[in-house]
Amino acid sequence: MNYANLQARFFALRSNKAFELFVVSVILFSALVIGAKTYDMPPALLTVIGWLDVGITLFFLVEITVRFLGEPDKKRFFHNAWNIFDTLIVVVSLIPIEDSEMALVGRLIRIFRVLRMVSIVPELRVLLNSLLKALPQLGYVILLMFIIFYIYAAIGATFFAGINDTLWGDISIAMLTLFRVMTFEDWTDVMYETMAVYPLSWFFYLTFIFLTTFAFLNMVIGIVVNVMETEHAAEKERKSEENNEPTMQALHSEIQSLKAMIAELSSQQKEK
Repeated sequence: MNYANLQARFFALRSNKAFELFVVSVILFSALVIGAKTYDMPPALLTVIGWLDVGITLFFLVEITVRFLGEPDKKRFFHNAWNIFDTLIVVVSLIPIEDSEMALVGRLIRIFRVLRMVSIVPELRVLLNSLLKALPQLGYVILLMFIIFYIYAAIGATFFAGINDTLWGDISIAMLTLFRVMTFEDWTDVMYETMAVYPLSWFFYLTFIFLTTFAFLNMVIGIVVNVMETEHAAEKERKSEENNEPTMQALHSEIQSLKAMIAELSSQQKEK
């Protein structure tokens, strides 16, 4: 069997849905093994879990090797950030540091193996990419929310500090109290306490909740949904290109070319 046939088999294996589901199952099982280590168990069971952990690590090594060997262009394998992340997690997991001072790092690395679920499942990658690409736009929303928080915290600290110094003693504590109000964590207790002194203070809370919980939350959701739609469209275009299917951009270009040809033919007929 030559190298080309071997590469084709590895490529077919890594693209196989059954293999993908099996890898996802192993990742989930790895998460269960990590969680099991947090319980008090007999030494014999801990030994079994240790061997299972070694087996999982070796499986991930085989899986990343299959993905690398199945890559048609080896140089482009590490152009993908998720491939770099998966490789680092697998390589660091192979380092025997359980009985050293770096044992805590080893446990953290094994915990992060659960994140490999994102690199395996395309839908999760789209969600995470959408969230990351939405961050620049969300930054302005967060900045505006901070301004609203700061203004309301300053007002609250000015008027309500004498009522409850624990909740409104300074502007930083007041901002924490407003976060509690925004998340509806017993916010009515805070409101009724100030209403006993300032009967109209309900207006302060209701306007704050409307601006933050309703208005800003909907703005955040709208931005994320818009970016997700763009990412889904880009993912669909990428899959179409991989399957040699015509994309919307290609169809648009062809339509424009046909229009230009029709216009040219029409002008030629008019000249005749």
